[in-house]
Amino acid sequence: MRSNCRRTVAYGLLLGAALAISPAAQRAPVPRPFPTPETARQPPSPARAPAPPVAATGAAAPTEAELGAPIYPSARYITSYDAGRGQRFHLFGATARFADMVRYYSVVLRERGRRVYDAPPIHQFETARFRDREMDYRPSVTIKDYTWNGSAGYINTAPGADPATFPTIIQITTLPEGTANR
Repeated sequence: MRSNCRRTVAYGLLLGAALAISPAAQRAPVPRPFPTPETARQPPSPARAPAPPVAATGAAAPTEAELGAPIYPSARYITSYDAGRGQRFHLFGATARFADMVRYYSVVLRERGRRVYDAPPIHQFETARFRDREMDYRPSVTIKDYTWNGSAGYINTAPGADPATFPTIIQITTLPEGTANR
């Protein structure tokens, strides 16, 4: 009788363990929305709402004068995004290595810039003074290594594009529209 009781307890523990590690039990909990009922009633700020990207296909690449920063000679224009408050992010793909890009912009901008992250490597050069009352992001040239940790690079989305990936991406953040560098 005592062995039957032990056996029943053992089967119960095994069944409980099996249920605990079953695929249904391993599913991650469903995330809940972050806004609380109070914040959900507030409409989003129109100045912060992201705009859809401007397609690079058919869109003319901006000039260095429009960007307020030099463009690497062999860089290819990818797209641009609205950054809010009249600023834009412009993305360019480059086949040059990250270290070569940092050296190039150090010489052209006559500034050392600063290493934002070591992993993945990101380096930033400021192109104008940041004014927090007028802008959300620093006007700058930011370079990111997309081959870090064995990655093939940033995928070139243009149909039949050559190269298929860009090892390095250049992001140029502009001044707000109608603002001169003071």
